[in-house]
Amino acid sequence: MNDATPPSDLEAFKQTFRRHAAGVAAITALAPDGTPVGFTATSLASLAAVPPLVTFNMARIASAWPAMTVGNHLAIHTLGPRSRHLAEKLAADNAVRFVGDHWSPGPHGVPVLSGVTAWMVGRILEVHPVHNNAVVVVQIEDGALGEPDDALLYHERTYMKPTAL
Repeated sequence: MNDATPPSDLEAFKQTFRRHAAGVAAITALAPDGTPVGFTATSLASLAAVPPLVTFNMARIASAWPAMTVGNHLAIHTLGPRSRHLAEKLAADNAVRFVGDHWSPGPHGVPVLSGVTAWMVGRILEVHPVHNNAVVVVQIEDGALGEPDDALLYHERTYMKPTAL
């Protein structure tokens, strides 16, 4: 018998997704004023192979939100354990996210991060606001693979890498 008090519905919801491991991606773009912006996302998903479409979710209060306009370009980076520092850098204060030599301008001038497992540049096709968040649909136009690495997972508020069962 479990003597623990069951969590409230909201707390159970939050704990469910903390226990659901997700791959970590970094999204970068240029703000309307031309400054680089970026954030990490665990909601990246392939939507279609032909044409190549991906989706991700984000909060509309995020500092990068103004860059999420239809027609704007952005870069999506998949991260591995060796590039965990990039996830931490993009989670830091806005003022230091793009200080250093960990990125360079890529296609359409969008910031492309160095040392990632892969990067893709695409054009935002659709933005679907849902409450205080949004689903962003992107058509991929360019990209490249980086050095092979394990996946970087986010689970229980900790970065991890997968192990075979």
